[in-house]
Amino acid sequence: MKNQKDFPLDIRISFQKIIDKYEQQLEKETSEISKEYIQKMLDYVSSFSALSEGIQDLKDIEKYKDPIRILMKDLFPEILSENQIKAITVPFHNVIFNSTSRFRQILDQAGEDFVLSMRNLDEDLDYIYGCILILNFQYGYEIDYSRPLYYDIPDENGILRRYRIDLNSDFVEIEPTDDFKEISKDDIDDLLQNIEEIELWKEKFPPKSWIFKGFIIVTLTDVTVDDAISDLKTTLLQRDASGEEEMARFEQIFRSIYNISDLRIGFAMFNEQESIFERMGNKGVPSFILHTEGEWDCEDAIGKEACDVLVRNHNYFTISNVESFAKSTSDNRLAKNLQERDAKSVILAPIAKNGKLLGVLELISFRKNELNSVNATKLEDILPYIVTAVERSRSEFENRVKAVIQSECTSIHPSVLWIFEKEAKKFIKDLDSDGLASFKDISFEDIYPLYGQIDIVASSEARNDAIQKDLLDQLTLIRDIIDEAEAIEKLDIYEQVKFRIKEFEDELKESLNASSEQKVFNLLQQEIFPVMEHIQKQAEELKDRVEAYRKKVNSENGIIYNHRKNYDEAVQQINRTMARYIDQKQVAAQKIYPHYFERYKTDGVEHNIYIGAALTNNRSNPFDEVYLYNLRLWQLSTMCEMENRFYQIQENNPLKLEAASLILVYNSTLSIRYRMDEKQFDVDGTYNARYEIIKKRIDKANIKGTEERITQKGKIAIIYSSRDDEKEYLRYIKYLQYKNYLGQSVELLELEDVQGVIGLRAIRVEVLYHVEEENAPEQVFTYDDLIEKLKQVKSKDETENREDDTYHKDSVRNSK
Repeated sequence: MKNQKDFPLDIRISFQKIIDKYEQQLEKETSEISKEYIQKMLDYVSSFSALSEGIQDLKDIEKYKDPIRILMKDLFPEILSENQIKAITVPFHNVIFNSTSRFRQILDQAGEDFVLSMRNLDEDLDYIYGCILILNFQYGYEIDYSRPLYYDIPDENGILRRYRIDLNSDFVEIEPTDDFKEISKDDIDDLLQNIEEIELWKEKFPPKSWIFKGFIIVTLTDVTVDDAISDLKTTLLQRDASGEEEMARFEQIFRSIYNISDLRIGFAMFNEQESIFERMGNKGVPSFILHTEGEWDCEDAIGKEACDVLVRNHNYFTISNVESFAKSTSDNRLAKNLQERDAKSVILAPIAKNGKLLGVLELISFRKNELNSVNATKLEDILPYIVTAVERSRSEFENRVKAVIQSECTSIHPSVLWIFEKEAKKFIKDLDSDGLASFKDISFEDIYPLYGQIDIVASSEARNDAIQKDLLDQLTLIRDIIDEAEAIEKLDIYEQVKFRIKEFEDELKESLNASSEQKVFNLLQQEIFPVMEHIQKQAEELKDRVEAYRKKVNSENGIIYNHRKNYDEAVQQINRTMARYIDQKQVAAQKIYPHYFERYKTDGVEHNIYIGAALTNNRSNPFDEVYLYNLRLWQLSTMCEMENRFYQIQENNPLKLEAASLILVYNSTLSIRYRMDEKQFDVDGTYNARYEIIKKRIDKANIKGTEERITQKGKIAIIYSSRDDEKEYLRYIKYLQYKNYLGQSVELLELEDVQGVIGLRAIRVEVLYHVEEENAPEQVFTYDDLIEKLKQVKSKDETENREDDTYHKDSVRNSK
């Protein structure tokens, strides 16, 4: 029993009140048999005065075990002892005695180390609830302090069973001691206003200032399933847990519901449009239907019968004996998957809403008949909550899909989403009002633009070179096959075809033009293909050579794409890495001050940035030009970092490409408008169009009086027209030289006038490249040093490869 000093009630387990009840019943009883029984019982218990006066020491309970049992026979009928879960207790104490057989059996199955304890007991709150008990019993208040009370008791299988506690206090008396304090109405108001002020309650109700006499009957009801369903609802509402954590909780809940300690659960989403099962987005959710696959056709995955039951009729599909099911169905993938997981019985439950299947809940047992069509009905109370959760999950996923589409496929940047939402709300309001609505053009004035690009140098030449190499390789491959065929069968047509191939090879080596690929395609289709068909029939070795050739060419047009594939993959990798890098840098830049940002992948990556007061919806932090200067510095430093990233990719790329970077500084504000037809922002007005003209032409501009392009590999060109811009960027350059982003070589240049654009100047500065090697400090290189370094790495790799080949050949020779 709890230390009495820490409780307002001096607890004495007394049976006087039930003795009084029996004495009253004795006077009213008409049956002689009942009267005799009651009288004998009262005579027996009267010899134990402690039962009336009250037992204070729990050790004495055992001493009075028999008279207590006799006295409680009507309240604890022996005939119901195997079914009822009842015992005697006292308030807010884990004290149990005179329990029924069923109660004792439950505690025995919990194990020797199990200690019975009410869930969420709090000693401080228990003290307060003891005080409220006094107020209700003694002062006649009806303060509702009831709360659900539970015991969590593991069963013989280790599954936690939940029991709701019902308390009967009909046999309780409370009386004051000499130490009690009278409680006024003001005291009551003060106490109820400060429910958690334990010291205040102890002041008004000192420890042991009141006497509790009597006992409380506790009755337990197994609410494991109800509690599990409640836990399930809570789990489904939580969004911050990982998939693995959620699945662990789900499995524990379903194990409680089915009383199966090793029950497993899984889930497969159903894609109605494609009639396939697919995994949930979260990697922590397994599926026994899909097993190791990411998605699977419905009938291929579970068979026609199960597909009809689940998908079309939305009924449970149960397999009480997987082994028998596998024998009765031929080549059933579901049966194979289940047997691989050692499953012996299964319930597949449809998660459906409004006549549409959303997914399938999978319950797996490792013993046959443990899951069946009978206990499948237990899911009836659970599935509605899972349906709601799956709907929410699907809705969230669809929102993510829309967010990706908006991010990747449209130009509505989050920074300006607020004005689109504002116009959309107005559109809906007008539409609901009179059925007429139009989406107003969205424009922003007095906006500062920033533009930059990192471009692959001579990308067209590199691509043409790849095309040329592929075509020449293909013609060489064909000529080698014809040479072999000619050795077996001497035909003039072979000589004629080789002559045609030589003509095309000479033409390709001299120059590649727009029609070269089409000419080779026509040659292959009209002249070479029939010859190859004939060669394939001549000998087995020629058949293998022709088959090997056909595997190397594209199945759609018969052209080899090896070098072109290397080029395209290299460009895609560069664009993907550069785009992802500047997107990541943008996250931090947006925190400096919100601005519009968009980037495009070409042969490289270019970006537009717009910043200004009109773009923001934040009145607490108005726009200041300091944010513009900060963004310009951010842009320049980020371009340096992107140059470094570009060449880090090149280090492991067989195709070496080079980059040139450019920044355009525009010293005036302009207006931008969202063009509904093109779904993107563009400059607005004839005057502002000059900015777009400059953007399109500056990367082709030459230095004045020379044939040299302003954009050069290993350098960043900063294009501007104002001396103030020049001074500003020279300050940034000096700072980034100090930070080892830029080298000491700085050129101030004038640009040749191009159509519609005159008076432009440029700062051209070399980029410093940072190389980290294992177990070595970071090194800084200029562009020329970096290229030399990359050549050394490539040469070293080629040498090591040759040495590996030599070693391999020697090893083979020695083994022979």
